[in-house]
Amino acid sequence: MNAADYQAIANDWERRATIRTRPRRLLEDDDKLIYPLCRQPLVLCGTFLEHCPQWRDFVLVQSFYKFINDVVIFETEIVDKTARSIAKNQFSVPFPLACRVDAMTVVVDEDYHALVALDFLQQTVAMTGIQPLEPPREIELSRALPAAQAQAPARLRDAIALIGVAIAENTVTHDVAAFSKDASVKASIRGLMADHLFDEGRHARFWTRLVRLYWQTASNDDRDSIAQVLPIFLAHYLTNDLHKSFDLHLIEHLDISASLRGALRDEAAALAFPITRQHPLMGNILSFLQHSGLLQTPSVVQALDAYLPVSRRATCGD
Repeated sequence: MNAADYQAIANDWERRATIRTRPRRLLEDDDKLIYPLCRQPLVLCGTFLEHCPQWRDFVLVQSFYKFINDVVIFETEIVDKTARSIAKNQFSVPFPLACRVDAMTVVVDEDYHALVALDFLQQTVAMTGIQPLEPPREIELSRALPAAQAQAPARLRDAIALIGVAIAENTVTHDVAAFSKDASVKASIRGLMADHLFDEGRHARFWTRLVRLYWQTASNDDRDSIAQVLPIFLAHYLTNDLHKSFDLHLIEHLDISASLRGALRDEAAALAFPITRQHPLMGNILSFLQHSGLLQTPSVVQALDAYLPVSRRATCGD
């Protein structure tokens, strides 16, 4: 794809963006969950189920607050920053005006998603009376981008941010889709997730097209330099260390015995996805890398060998 073939999303945004088409959603006072059980394994572990099930709603509400906090950080501090710099033509990688207009629609969407998330935070506090614990100040992407950028030439800092944001936008759709379909969760929250997903699908296509445009013009040396830092990015992006720290923080705020708290800590510490090709987000990431053109580059295939299915290692770089 070259610049002349770029498919703009601005017209689609005018017709379908949730900021233009969705009313405010109000939290229901019913017996549905505020956060899916499957997204908070702590409440499903044996020790918790046997000894402190009365703390389930507190843990789920706090987990929802963390989710909202993560959304605000992701949308306003990372995606917004990258999209805004592209829209204002301040990005080191130049893009055509049509791309910059599309980038500004992403800025508007992401700030709106953050507004809606904070509105739900306010509604949840009012309904439950549960105040949020001090939220984390970073998310996995907050660590992954600078870790990868630090290992590459300074001239590639923006390009790495572009690819990192594109990876994240192509994986958040998977995460939000699962949330939106969980029938155990309050309808308004599922609706919130469905709205978010509606916009994020458009964003994922936008970022994929931008990366493809960039990759076609990047030099072989720049491609190879970026390939070398992709495993560093993935190692930080796919880790569950921050979620584990949050769970341990939560456990400290449960009114339970010291021995029970220790048992919960042990179970929480054991909850992890290995960062390998079996990680649940790797399928989405590899699909993005394929559609953006990165997996047609031999150095990328070589750098990501540990993450690729055996069937794809011999063909991706051809």
